[in-house]
Amino acid sequence: MDILIMKAVFALVISFLITFYLIPILYNIATTLRVVDVPDGKIKCHVQTTPYLGGIAVYTGFISALALILPFDNQLALFFVGLTLLVLIGLIDDLVVLKPQQKFFGQFLAVLCFLKGGLYLKERFFFNLWSIPLSIFWMLSMINAFNLVDVMDGLSTSLAACATITFLAISWYFNQPVLFLLLCSFLGPLIAFFWYNKPLAKMYLGDAGSLFLGGFLAAIPFFFNWGAHNEYGFLVPLIVLAIPTFEIVGLIIIRTYKGIPFYKGSPDHFCLYLKRRGWKIWQILAFVWGLSSILFITALLFACNKISLFSILVLGLLFLGIWIATIFLKNPISLPV
Repeated sequence: MDILIMKAVFALVISFLITFYLIPILYNIATTLRVVDVPDGKIKCHVQTTPYLGGIAVYTGFISALALILPFDNQLALFFVGLTLLVLIGLIDDLVVLKPQQKFFGQFLAVLCFLKGGLYLKERFFFNLWSIPLSIFWMLSMINAFNLVDVMDGLSTSLAACATITFLAISWYFNQPVLFLLLCSFLGPLIAFFWYNKPLAKMYLGDAGSLFLGGFLAAIPFFFNWGAHNEYGFLVPLIVLAIPTFEIVGLIIIRTYKGIPFYKGSPDHFCLYLKRRGWKIWQILAFVWGLSSILFITALLFACNKISLFSILVLGLLFLGIWIATIFLKNPISLPV
C-alpha cells in the first residue's frame, strides 16, 4: 500500500508539472497561430479573446505520467487509442471547424476502441442484447456533455476534477490500484490547468480538451466491477456525473422546445441562465462545487451499500428539484423571435 501511495503521488505530481510547464508554451503557439476563442456576446460571453489549446497540455501530462508508472495491457492500450482519437478529432475541429456529423463519426470510432478494450456494461441486471447499445449511448452522451458544458471559465475542469476525485475514492475503497493510479494521472493535469482556466481564464481546453475529458470520464465507470459490491452499482456513474447529464438533457429539451436542432448552439446552458440572474462566475463555480460535494458523499455511500436504492431515488428527485428551481425558476424559456 505504501508503494501504491508513492506511485499515486508521483503520477499526480509529474502529470501536474508537465501540464503546468506546457501551458505557457501552447499559449504562445495558439496566440501566434490565432487558435483563439473570440467572444460573440451570445454563448461565448468571456471578456477577452482566449487561446484554446489547453487540452493538448492536459492530454500530454496525463499520457506522460502513465508511461512512467503503468504497463500498457491490451485494455489500456485500446483505451488510450480511443482517447487519442478524441483529442485528434477535437484538435481538427479547433483548427478547421468540422460538421456535426463528422465530429460524431470521430467520437463513434473512439467509442468502438473503448468497446474493443472491453469497456462496456457487464452487469447481470442488463440483457446482453442491451449492454452494447446502452454503453455506446452513455459514452457518446458524456463525451458531448463535457463538450457542451465547456462554456464558462473553470466549469468543465471543475466538473471533471470533482468526478475524478469521487471515482478515486471509490477505486480506493474497492481496492483497484491500477484504476487508482489512472485517476491520479488524470487529476494532476486538471489541477494544473485550472490555474490557467480559472476566472478570468488565460487558456481554454478547446474541443480537443473537452472531448478528451468527456471520453475519459465516460469510459472510466466500465473499469469498475460494480456488481461485486452493489447490485445496482451501475447507477453510481449517473450520480457522479449528474451535472453534465442534467446539462445535456436540459439542452436537448430546451432546444427541441425552441424548434432548433439539439446540436446547434444556443444560450441555454445552465451557467448562462445563472449569469443572466446576476450570478458571478465564482458563485456559479461554488454552486457546482457544493452540488458536487453532495454527489461525492451520495455516490460513495451508495457504492459502499450504506444507503438503499429507494434513498437514491428520493435524493435524486430532491436534487433535480433543487437544480430546476435554482436555474429555471426566475428564468422563463422564451421562444426565438
